[in-house]
Amino acid sequence: MSTATPTVRRPAAPAASPSLGEHIGGYFSKLRGGDLGALPAILGLVVLCTVFSVVRPNFFTAGNFANLFIQGGAVTLIAMGLIFVLLLGEIDLSAGFASGVCAAILAVVSTNMGLPWYVAILASIATGTVIGTTLGLLVAKVGIPSFVVTLAAFLAFQGTVLLLIEGGRNVSIRDSVLIAIVNRNVPPVIGWAIFGVGVAGFALIQLLRYRKRSAKGLVTDPMVVVLTRIAVLIAVAGTAVYILNQERAVNPLFASLRGVPIVVPIIVVLLIFWTFVLKRTAYGRHIYAVGGNREAARRAGINVDRIRISAFMICSSMAAVGGIVAASRANSVDANTGGSNVLLFAVGAAVIGGTSLFGGKGRVLDAVLGGAVVAVIENGMGLLNVESGVKFVFTGLVLLLAASVDALSRRRAAAGSR
Repeated sequence: MSTATPTVRRPAAPAASPSLGEHIGGYFSKLRGGDLGALPAILGLVVLCTVFSVVRPNFFTAGNFANLFIQGGAVTLIAMGLIFVLLLGEIDLSAGFASGVCAAILAVVSTNMGLPWYVAILASIATGTVIGTTLGLLVAKVGIPSFVVTLAAFLAFQGTVLLLIEGGRNVSIRDSVLIAIVNRNVPPVIGWAIFGVGVAGFALIQLLRYRKRSAKGLVTDPMVVVLTRIAVLIAVAGTAVYILNQERAVNPLFASLRGVPIVVPIIVVLLIFWTFVLKRTAYGRHIYAVGGNREAARRAGINVDRIRISAFMICSSMAAVGGIVAASRANSVDANTGGSNVLLFAVGAAVIGGTSLFGGKGRVLDAVLGGAVVAVIENGMGLLNVESGVKFVFTGLVLLLAASVDALSRRRAAAGSR
């Protein structure tokens, strides 16, 4: 009678993390496979800034650098919300005028009713949430295509703005806090303090993530890459804060103009928050799952309708924030608030930054990068005194190029997976 030797299970060997060379090789393999990420937007920013700084030396002055953040703030915030809808393969054509409706609510509550600034902001954002919920229900529950629903809302919201501000009159924003959002700056010391806290937080998250994954034997990026990310953030953010802390006033003896515009920390906080939602929560994973394959997500137990409704809620709520910023910049609200090229620039910012129009691919950072490209184009051509027609044509060509890169990248990725 033979006795069987018991089988001893050994723990699986930890996954070997790639070396620096393998990491770089893997990155270039992704590029060859069509996954370009934010590379086109970054390269576009470098080229545009180089050209404009050569043609117009005053492009890189501290004053104009601050103008880039001020000009691109509202579009960037609206684009952040559009990212969630685009990730699902949907579209929201009403986001621009939705921001105008929310800005009109802000003006009516603050100026006409005389209520405090925080009540006006809450009313504005609540309006955006209601708008998004309504659009989402029509798309998810009724089954109307998002293009049709939001196109109808695009037309209706133009009339809503006119009704709220009683025709074509201009409603001024008088509350000092609301005006300060875009037109005031944080003191230089506070700007450096925000920089220090932000960099320290980013570095801590990166190092803890590296340590945690390494301890569990999971594949992680090489330490050199982690440290490089931290160094790049320090260099870019530190340079930006240094430039913005320079004196920008024509006559500083009467009024000093230094510091980071208040809208910049607002954008950064929202960027961090929504990035965390998309990358570190189950809800974010569900967004990508629904955008990648709606039927597969449904079979996996994901409430697809709820995800679609929530995406439109976030989109319109962020449109409200963009409307607040736009109203602060203009110190008023009129019939054109949220109209004109706001929607086109917001969608363009998302797509130029790297978000796919086909769904399933994109990051909130894309809105910031794309918004920077749009702001640089608008600002640089303004310094060159280029006609508005030429400006629109050039911006449209950049958007077409970004959409073409997205389509070709997806085609190459599909071909590589066969």
